[in-house]
Order: sequence, then C-alpha cells, then structure tokens
Amino acid sequence: MNDQTTTTKAAAKDGKTVTVQLVRSVAGTRESHRATVRGLGLRKTNSTSTLEDTPAVRGMIAKVSYLVKVL
Repeated sequence: MNDQTTTTKAAAKDGKTVTVQLVRSVAGTRESHRATVRGLGLRKTNSTSTLEDTPAVRGMIAKVSYLVKVL
C-alpha cells in the first residue's frame, strides 16, 4: 500500500494526468462498463474527470473507449 501511495504522489507531482470526457450515455450498456465509467469519476454525459495516467486508468479507458474521449 505504501508503494502505491508513493507512486500516486509521484504521478501527481510529475504532472502525468489524463482528462477524460463521457461523450455517450451509459444507458443500454453492460453493467461492468457502467461501473468502469463510474470508476473513472464520470456521471453524466459531457462530464469530465482528470485522473493520474497509470496503466490501470489506461485499461479502464480502453474498456469503455466507445463511451469516452481523452482530452
């Protein structure tokens, strides 16, 4: 857990972030995809969220790439 906290602080310190925007509604999508969108911090269409650029976040973005846009 301490290594993860250190990595999180290092990514924020280095300014490695990615901003994503929800461009399509999650209505009619799989429940796991809805959960992924919520995990990215997105709620409504056109909402944006700035996240750390980590492999986990990149994987989440790839999973729901048809719903989001990277700004």
